[in-house]
Amino acid sequence: MTGFLETQLAVVTGASRGIGAATAHALAREGAHVVLTGRDAAGLEAVEDRIHEFGGSATIAPMDLTEPDSIAKLALAVSGRWHALDLLVLNAAMLGTLTPVAQIDGKEFNRLLTLNLLSQQALIAAFDPMMRRSPGARLIGITSGVAQRPRAYWGAYGASKAALEALLLSHAEEVGNVSAIKVAIVNPGPTATEMRARAFPGEDPATLKTPDDVALAMVEMLREDFETGYRLEVDG
Repeated sequence: MTGFLETQLAVVTGASRGIGAATAHALAREGAHVVLTGRDAAGLEAVEDRIHEFGGSATIAPMDLTEPDSIAKLALAVSGRWHALDLLVLNAAMLGTLTPVAQIDGKEFNRLLTLNLLSQQALIAAFDPMMRRSPGARLIGITSGVAQRPRAYWGAYGASKAALEALLLSHAEEVGNVSAIKVAIVNPGPTATEMRARAFPGEDPATLKTPDDVALAMVEMLREDFETGYRLEVDG
């Protein structure tokens, strides 16, 4: 495949379905070799097959980001094969139970924060050396509107995304003057995904934008480039 991302390496988390899968497709169509991560090995294989069908290039890495040492092992495997990482898309997340703050289950909240926040920091740390070796690395974190506009019953998920945004913007400030890494936050808005369907079971998905719409908006953001700390709100 040829495109403006030709010869570049991308890692996409939560790539077995939804926005992650669509993002992997879109990056591969622009020439990037995409490392697909997620817990659903069969789903990752299906995404990889579709990428190969249109002539793209991808590698699957089935894994649970919350398992001890899994992220370190992934980074070691990727760095053993490639010199630099040009694009890291932090997409993997869990919704958790929508419930009043006073009734949040502590064990579930711990799991949610581990995936939605702690694992994201671990990914940034593990891949930082490879990203610093890229002439123009880009780090994209997927957020939610509830991070900045809190909503009843969404406290656990919203808190995890608000914390992720603070983490990403702090990282942007830290690396902005000492490396070529740029950081962006993407809010997909209402999108027809499995997570959205669980949160709004009566909603007609035909009234929502598709994961492909979100992926194309991200690709366009990358094509035009952006200043570090940029926030993309995907309308439509």
